[in-house]
Amino acid sequence: MLPMTQDNGELDSLVRKRIRALRVAQGWSLEELAARAKVSQSTLSRIENGQRRLALDQLATLARALDTSLDQLVEADTDDVVISPVIDGTHGLMRWPIKADPGMSVVRQRMTNPPPDSPSRMRAHPGREWLVVLSGTAVLLLGNRRIRVETNQAVEFPTMLPHAIGAEGGPCEIMGIFDRDARRGHPRGNDV
Repeated sequence: MLPMTQDNGELDSLVRKRIRALRVAQGWSLEELAARAKVSQSTLSRIENGQRRLALDQLATLARALDTSLDQLVEADTDDVVISPVIDGTHGLMRWPIKADPGMSVVRQRMTNPPPDSPSRMRAHPGREWLVVLSGTAVLLLGNRRIRVETNQAVEFPTMLPHAIGAEGGPCEIMGIFDRDARRGHPRGNDV
C-alpha cells in the first residue's frame, strides 16, 4: 500500500483522479472498468472517491485494465510543465524534447528551399512523422506523390516511404513531431 504522508496524500489524490479520468476518457462506466480489472464496482468506486486505501496489487491491475503502466499511473506531479526549446542555430532549428517519451521530439523549422528535384535525395527510415505548416506553403514529396501543405494544414506519414519536404513560393515554417525512429532517421535535423 502507498504509505500516507502529507506528500503522498497529494500523490494519492492524483492517482485517484488519474484512474477516474482514464476511465471516463475510455467512455467506461464504473461497472465496465471493474469488470475489466476484476474488482467489484463498489471497490472501484471507493478507490476513486478516496474511501479505500490504494493497494499496490490493485493499482497494477487497474493500470493494465486502463492500458497504461503502473509507473505512469503513480508518477508524481511535476512542476516543470513548460519546456524550453533547445536552439540549433547551425540548422535553423528549435527542438523541444517530449518528456513523456524521451525518444520523441518536436522541431520548428523555417524552410526556404524547394524540395529536392532528385529522388536520390529523398529519405526513408523506420518511424512516423507529423508536420503542421505554421506559415507559407510546404511541398511534401512522399513516394511518387507531390503534396502541397498550406498554412494550418498537417500531414502524418510513415517514414518508410521515401520523403522530402521544402518550401513553395517563398519561406515556410513547419513544426514536426518525430517518434524515436524518425528522429534517428534525421541525425542532422536539417532536412525532413
